[in-house]
Amino acid sequence: MSTGASSLHPIREDQVSTWAAEADVVVAGFGVAGASAAVGAAQAGADVLVLERAGGWGGAAAMAGGFIYLGGGTPLQKACGFDDTVDNMKSFMKTALGPGTDEAKIDAYCEGSVDHYHWLADECGVPFKASFWGEPGWEPPGDDGLQYTGGENAAPFNATIAPAPRGHVPQMQDKHVSSERGGGYMLMKPLTDKAAALGVRAEYDMRVQTLIVDNDGRVVGLQAKQYGKDVAVRARKGVVLATGSFAYNNTMLESFAPKMVNRPAASIEEHDGRAIRMAQALGADLAHMDAAEVAFFCDPQLFVRGILVNGRGQRYINEDTYPGRVGQATLYENGNQSYLIIDEAAYEEGMTRPTATVQLRHRPKWVAETVEELEAEIGLPAGSLQATVEVYNRHAANGADPLLGKKSEWVTPIGSPVAAIDLRNMTGGFTLGGLRTSIDSEVLHVSGDPIPGLFAAGRCTSGVCAGGYASGTSLGDGSFFGRRAGQSAAAQNPA
Repeated sequence: MSTGASSLHPIREDQVSTWAAEADVVVAGFGVAGASAAVGAAQAGADVLVLERAGGWGGAAAMAGGFIYLGGGTPLQKACGFDDTVDNMKSFMKTALGPGTDEAKIDAYCEGSVDHYHWLADECGVPFKASFWGEPGWEPPGDDGLQYTGGENAAPFNATIAPAPRGHVPQMQDKHVSSERGGGYMLMKPLTDKAAALGVRAEYDMRVQTLIVDNDGRVVGLQAKQYGKDVAVRARKGVVLATGSFAYNNTMLESFAPKMVNRPAASIEEHDGRAIRMAQALGADLAHMDAAEVAFFCDPQLFVRGILVNGRGQRYINEDTYPGRVGQATLYENGNQSYLIIDEAAYEEGMTRPTATVQLRHRPKWVAETVEELEAEIGLPAGSLQATVEVYNRHAANGADPLLGKKSEWVTPIGSPVAAIDLRNMTGGFTLGGLRTSIDSEVLHVSGDPIPGLFAAGRCTSGVCAGGYASGTSLGDGSFFGRRAGQSAAAQNPA
């Protein structure tokens, strides 16, 4: 067969001399989107083969905190005493995850959210503990199953949209944050076990290279490299791309999301954008390639108790919101410049509170008796930080924050001694943009028409996030539309 191993150009079916393997549905990638696609296709009666670049299943999902963004009245929400509606979930997602969200995709996601919970829990065996974690944090330090993960209960959203926690995290034992035994592992293990029970086959160390098409332009397979050898894999019904983001492809980042260059986080080196480029070579459309999740590398138990200021000594966000919103505001709107101003009492209190991210508890770089002295030590413009703290303290005396709307429970005047934690350049993350897909996970051509035989899900696509982010939307979106991708591929009946 023709090799063209490093080429992204599609290969014609008549150039393939030998098929190394075949299945009804061939899935590229065995993270959350790929596993969900495999289960969805197999449940629909398809013979499924998964090709995974690494030596085992899991991808970035297995190392994630494990949040799955679900709502609209799930059993877990109800068990924890929270009311939620599909309409409130839609309103929040369309407001917080924009601008430019795919409203049809969010509608489908929210309307199918309770069903998706039941699919994960009842059909796939993903465990959820009916307990709520209500303290500031990136994730629960224990095995609690529900948390606010998008700033739903903070300004500006809580003023107009009834808040409800939607971060559902699988229950785990012997938790190890940011490892293969975190909440993400407890999502992936049941999904891959379910896939195996349904007869899904998997081939590892398979690096997909390009797509194979027939004379009519229909995708009929994939070419991959396994142990340095070119192999062709035939898909009788459809191919599902689920290979992750382009967070580790600096060339693509420079073109589409330059502020994310050299700052990947919560992603893995296999996230090189190859699947996006493969589909582009067939004319696939893209969406929101500039969008990214931006983590802020500081423990929320600390920064919620102080104020965050930029390089001009000005506050720029309410500190009690979702930390990912803080990260985006820091990187995108404030030149990656941030300082946490906090007094000794608040710092000591924050350091005693439970957290899942002890490694993000930084020590102050500057300490002073007065804000004026602290301002000078940091090197901020004279009077700038003093004015910020004076305004904040004036209203904080009444438990109010009229400037940015921080909730009164976190509003306390800043006293003395006062410190500053240097949080400049403390951001990183992963890309959210990718292939434009339909609500049935069809990859769309630039003309708007589906590319026959090609489906995609997960972070190689543009999902429910168009700009903003909430923890759980990646695993939620990937599993929801991954399942749909598998179902859609399995339903194909090519002539």
